[in-house]
Amino acid sequence: MTDMADRNRTQSPEGESESPVQTRKNPRRGGGDPGSRGRTTIADGVVEKIAGLAARDVVGVHAMGSGISRTFGAVRDRVPGGSKSVTRGVKAEVGERQTALDLEIVVEYGFAIADVARDVRENVIGAVERMTGLEVVEVNIAVSDVKLPDEEDEEQPEPRIQ
Repeated sequence: MTDMADRNRTQSPEGESESPVQTRKNPRRGGGDPGSRGRTTIADGVVEKIAGLAARDVVGVHAMGSGISRTFGAVRDRVPGGSKSVTRGVKAEVGERQTALDLEIVVEYGFAIADVARDVRENVIGAVERMTGLEVVEVNIAVSDVKLPDEEDEEQPEPRIQ
């Protein structure tokens, strides 16, 4: 009876025994790149937050949202534990590969509205596409107000002690 190790050995031209060479490859499980297995979904709120922060970064944007939403937001901000809503004035529709955004902004007096709107579009599109991988098909901007220098800021909380 032949030993199992002897059967698995091969003879070299010089007559010496060699160990067999492993030619078996590890089978790929699941097939394809591991990064492409499964599906990633991005909620509307995620895109709204990214867009809201990107829009607020633009010089000339005073606030986001209409007068009513800013008023309610200011009240909510004064409640203990309340926080500033970064999605105020932003509405997103998110699909599998694309998204569309509607923004409502307040522009500071003295800034060219068309330039501010263009800068907001560029900043929002860049941020959303970079962070989510979604294609931004449109960014609609509604300018709901102009902040005049002598107007009181609605978002400044009143002092608690008078």
